[in-house]
Amino acid sequence: MHVLIIDDDFDAWRAAALDALARGLTPESIDWRTPQGEPALFSEPAQSVSGANAADAPQIRVSRELASLLKDAAHFRDAHRWSFLYRVLWRWAQGDRAVASPADEDGARLYKMAKAVRRAQHDMIAYVRFRQREASLGAPEYVAWYEPGHDVLAWGAEHFAARMGRSTWLIATPDGAAMFDGERLQLERRRALASEHAVDTPDAAEALWMTYYGSIFNPARLNESALEQHMPVRFWKGLPEGALIPKLVSDARGGARRVAQAQSVGALGGRAVQVQAQDAQPERDAPTSLDTCRRCDLWRNATQAVRGAGPSDARIMLLGEQPGDQEDLKGEPFVGPAGQLLHDAMQRAGMPREQVYLTNAVKHFKWEPRGKRRLHKTPAQQEVEACSYWLEQELHEVGARVIVTLGATALAALFGRRATLSAHIGRVVPYRDKWVVATYHPSYALRQNDEAARERTVAAIVEALEKARELSGQ
Repeated sequence: MHVLIIDDDFDAWRAAALDALARGLTPESIDWRTPQGEPALFSEPAQSVSGANAADAPQIRVSRELASLLKDAAHFRDAHRWSFLYRVLWRWAQGDRAVASPADEDGARLYKMAKAVRRAQHDMIAYVRFRQREASLGAPEYVAWYEPGHDVLAWGAEHFAARMGRSTWLIATPDGAAMFDGERLQLERRRALASEHAVDTPDAAEALWMTYYGSIFNPARLNESALEQHMPVRFWKGLPEGALIPKLVSDARGGARRVAQAQSVGALGGRAVQVQAQDAQPERDAPTSLDTCRRCDLWRNATQAVRGAGPSDARIMLLGEQPGDQEDLKGEPFVGPAGQLLHDAMQRAGMPREQVYLTNAVKHFKWEPRGKRRLHKTPAQQEVEACSYWLEQELHEVGARVIVTLGATALAALFGRRATLSAHIGRVVPYRDKWVVATYHPSYALRQNDEAARERTVAAIVEALEKARELSGQ
């Protein structure tokens, strides 16, 4: 067993690995160690190669992609990373190109390590928070405490050195620190210096930031899983606003969602009315109003329920899928881009909007986060069925003679999941004492990249609306 002691960095490993390849050492015959490691019980005397000269080492040609993966994976925190990386390099040198594929066992592990390191680099840029020290304390002007998931301190330090001008700063971590004096960057691995208390300094700007953060927090728009996904809990302790988040989330759970940012609304005085505990909340199976509906979980991440709109004596009902982002914010159906397209189609069909009842099969907006946007997500059948309680009320209260279903979800809300849009387009189907005309949802037309395909979809919607107008006798 050959024991190789190297400095704990990529360049030292690379020089030692190339030398080991030249000597024909197999991965199983090398015990890779760093100066902090303990010697193996049964091993040959350690050979230090920390001073190996990369220029004198033999060269091996690897693909650009593999070189990048090896360099990134070298920062992955794993006691066996150097031996694993050498096994990858050894296989490549033996002509086994599969090692660079994510379909290979070693290749999959390599990709996973590199991906985790790149994520840690992104996190460091996002979650390092500098505090400005008082001028009387001297350099450094800014200090920060950060706990990286992998060994990305050197990478992050170079990033900040290139972007903070000649300001002096210090980033302390549990395993070392990075210091910049305005001209030169210095990295040190000193646990005595790497103390959270070393950067525990007040910053007057933090009070202003926390006031601002608390004022823009909207409980009604809170999505806890998305919050923890994009801002992991382990970083909260290093963020000024981290001390506020638990209370803000707790307040949202405790009812702040009902009044959103208008706390004064919830604080209005009034006479206390004694009620029985079971009467304090509406029953799940028979909610007292749409605003208090809890028949499924979509209400948790929606701003509000969006009820139908239009005259109760309307002879035509347009039934869509669910409210979109703008409908969720405004509380009215079909007011977004799809609603505008539908309005234009109604005008072409000679159907005045004020004479039609507009509603959706599902009353709450179902969405998933994508950056800063809320993207539509198709409701599940169980959510459609849960909302059928409200659709039945509308069918009873609105005397519509014809129902135009916009999209597959609306059609399934009436006829069940087995009903397909392709089988119903262009047909008039009886439903109880009404007629049903099926067509595309306006959003489908918006998703068409080809202008001709979009126009064909809009024309189909107009044709369905014209047929509904004829059936209704308008």
